[in-house]
Amino acid sequence: MESEETYIAALEEKACALVETAIKSAQDSLRSLDTTPVEERVKEQEDGMKNLKWLPCQDFTVELGKKQIEEYVSTWEFHESWLYCTDFLKEEEKEFSKLFHYRMRWSIPTCRKPIPRATACVYFTIKASKIKPPNLPVEVFFIFESNRLVHRPGQTRFREKWLKDIIESKIIMMDHVTF
Repeated sequence: MESEETYIAALEEKACALVETAIKSAQDSLRSLDTTPVEERVKEQEDGMKNLKWLPCQDFTVELGKKQIEEYVSTWEFHESWLYCTDFLKEEEKEFSKLFHYRMRWSIPTCRKPIPRATACVYFTIKASKIKPPNLPVEVFFIFESNRLVHRPGQTRFREKWLKDIIESKIIMMDHVTF
């Protein structure tokens, strides 16, 4: 009887030690998620698409979100004549997360036409979870104006043609509207 109790106690001790080791290992792994310097935040994947190491939820602010979006967009390949500006639109409270909405307006002003006839918008949403560990990164999604396809950084290669198509379709529509 006593040897069985000793065996059970030893088994419980081993199980506790195993669980503690697993928890410590998981915590160490989560802590090391975002320890790289800013210079190494942009990474190129095997297929040539670029992505950032996004901020952890605990460090996220509206201004840092805007900065990271612009940092990500700087990895896109587009002609130098394109200009853009980024605006924070709103914060949306959900049950398990907070959504932060941004709009990035694109245009190609020229010397002859410094005020463009049309602009193209890209809408970014940053999702900061309330229930996941706070040191996990935010999730980022974006869509192009007049499109429904949701893109994710690192999974979509940007095409300058998408912006041109939006602007061209607006100009064609405006040419057909008489005031």
